[in-house]
Amino acid sequence: MNTLLTEEEVAKHLHVSLASIRRWRLERRGPQFIKVGSLVRYRPEDLEFWLASLPTGGAQLVKAETAANGQRYRGAVKVMSS
Repeated sequence: MNTLLTEEEVAKHLHVSLASIRRWRLERRGPQFIKVGSLVRYRPEDLEFWLASLPTGGAQLVKAETAANGQRYRGAVKVMSS
């Protein structure tokens, strides 16, 4: 049988507040959850899948550095100033 995580365990694992976990659930933007009666539980694999699907910040850092050097971006395409 799979181990299910509580809201508190997920919040601790992600280093966020319990209120954040609950708000994400209400806004349908957090990890997938299951209900066991009135209890909310999370499968570890659903949490890992959700984490893997989040965007990373590496591309944004490149854009910020390039913008600081006088080059501009439009969307994902670099536009060089003449």
